[in-house]
Amino acid sequence: MKRRTIVIPAAVVVLSLGAMAATGRLGGKKKEGPKAVAVVRGSLVDKALAVGTIEPRIEVTVKSILAGVVRRRFAEVGNYVKRGQPLLEISPNPTPLEMVELRRNAELRGIELKNVERELTRQQELRNKNLISPADLETAQRQVDESRSQLSLAQERLALQEGGTVLANGKPVETVVRAPIDGYILEDSIEIGDPVVPLTPYQAGTVLMRMAAMRDLIFRGTVDEIDVGRLKEGMPATIKIGALPNASVKGRLEKIWLKAHKQEQATVFPIEIVLTEVAGAKLRAGYSANAEVIISRRDSVLYIPERLITHRNDSSFVTVRTGSGKTQERRIKTGLSDAINIEVLEGLQATDSLVEAAPREIS
Repeated sequence: MKRRTIVIPAAVVVLSLGAMAATGRLGGKKKEGPKAVAVVRGSLVDKALAVGTIEPRIEVTVKSILAGVVRRRFAEVGNYVKRGQPLLEISPNPTPLEMVELRRNAELRGIELKNVERELTRQQELRNKNLISPADLETAQRQVDESRSQLSLAQERLALQEGGTVLANGKPVETVVRAPIDGYILEDSIEIGDPVVPLTPYQAGTVLMRMAAMRDLIFRGTVDEIDVGRLKEGMPATIKIGALPNASVKGRLEKIWLKAHKQEQATVFPIEIVLTEVAGAKLRAGYSANAEVIISRRDSVLYIPERLITHRNDSSFVTVRTGSGKTQERRIKTGLSDAINIEVLEGLQATDSLVEAAPREIS
């Protein structure tokens, strides 16, 4: 009796497990059958994605040709200024040693001028006695002229460092830095009292401000090397700006770089897209954006998910429902693909329904 009491429950458990396995409920959901997928009529777009930013086409840096420190500011970041409008005033700030050298240089140039003037007087006397040629007298006169010019330059440099302004050839030389273009001030890199290194042929100089004409903005970004071979200048593009999700911005592909760049172990090509339509959006320099360059577009075409296609012997096949639970494999001809859906040129009608096999279970 004890043995019979143990065996009977075990048999019940075995029978229950068998029933659950038969209905597909053991250890998970009920096994799904094939799904029906309709053929769709609509628009299909093949596009390439570019990642980049909105930037001014022309951005200039403002620098000073004079050394010193920033004394005063006439315009702030975000202001619109006209070309020639004052931006900053640079105050000369020479060291005591530099001032001594400037004064000594002016004194030496004055002594040199007196010497060559005395020499010119002697040369004129000799010329009056016909003891030298006219060319010798011209050389002495040229030395006097050069010495006077060097003295004037030394005095102007000294006056500039001492007073901040000076007249050179009747024109004022001032320490005010002015706007090189009409545009907005995007950023400044200095504060009042900061030192300024001048722009010369031998050094880049301190960047004081950055300016741009914000009316001419473009998209600069990169596209993957897989897509660049399909791109051509003039293709339309749709630009999506992360900070302005509702903005409608359109453009035209204007430039494709000939040389690739390495970016995070990927090969990409820089591109530029000129903005042709900005509807209800105030764009700012530096906005992150994605551009979809439209390579090809088909309207009012039949298309299906590309995953439903089976390729065999250079042909494409799909499984079509024929009614009463029956299916039929049918050969089709395909066209444009956007990597998710694919155009069907021949073999299907808009009323057809395809079969998508259930995903395989991981054993």
